[in-house]
Amino acid sequence: MTLTSKPLAFLVFVIMFGGIGISSAFGWWETESTKEPAKFTEGEFAGQANPADIRGSYTFGDIADSFDVTPEMLAQAFQVATDDPASFAVKELESLYLDSGYEVGTNSVRLFVAYYLGLPFDTTGQEIYLPQPATDILLNQATLTPEQLTYVQTFTVEVKPASSADLEPDPVQSAESASDAESTSSAPDASSSSNEDYLVKGKTIFGDLIRWGVPQQTIEQIIGAPMPDPAMKVKDFATANGLSFETLKTQLQTEVDKVKP
Repeated sequence: MTLTSKPLAFLVFVIMFGGIGISSAFGWWETESTKEPAKFTEGEFAGQANPADIRGSYTFGDIADSFDVTPEMLAQAFQVATDDPASFAVKELESLYLDSGYEVGTNSVRLFVAYYLGLPFDTTGQEIYLPQPATDILLNQATLTPEQLTYVQTFTVEVKPASSADLEPDPVQSAESASDAESTSSAPDASSSSNEDYLVKGKTIFGDLIRWGVPQQTIEQIIGAPMPDPAMKVKDFATANGLSFETLKTQLQTEVDKVKP
């Protein structure tokens, strides 16, 4: 049987919209993507939302709808300054931390939520960075396994996101800063930590210790090795050599306190 154009068009219409109607009736048809992550399908956590499926398009509010975390906690963890944390989109973190030198974004949120709630999360072969406030929350409020604790300590970074305060500096201070930058542009990249507070932190480099007046011989005795590259962070040296950063920090701070003005 040969169909003419009108019956054929009618048949296509019935097939197309009839299929949509049936799909809608059974809940198969969705006109927009949902903001609900996939759930674990087996094991101890079957039926619970899987943090690994958090998307960059999710807001902190969307995450709070599926996980036992608040938008305010997420904003605190990732240093997001906003009056409405629930509406903040996860993908915006990458822009906020773009100039930090570290990738803090969707994976960071996935890791934080998983570790905070004690849910499985595979970090094999990944370097997922957390800002210090996120790690502080985990250390104070979550129960971490030894492996998770080591991972968090290894990939915690002391960074600040861009903010309105950063984007609108005081004009007088900006002029002074520009003048200072011009006069010190030949200095090594030692600005990764503050030279004024004389505190050994996660971003302190060996060059800072030398400038603060700690003798190279003393540093080598404490770390048990020849002096590394002055631009290397003490924390990175500890991690690379299987040493406790906290122990090194305490010993080095003692020497800094002896020589600081």
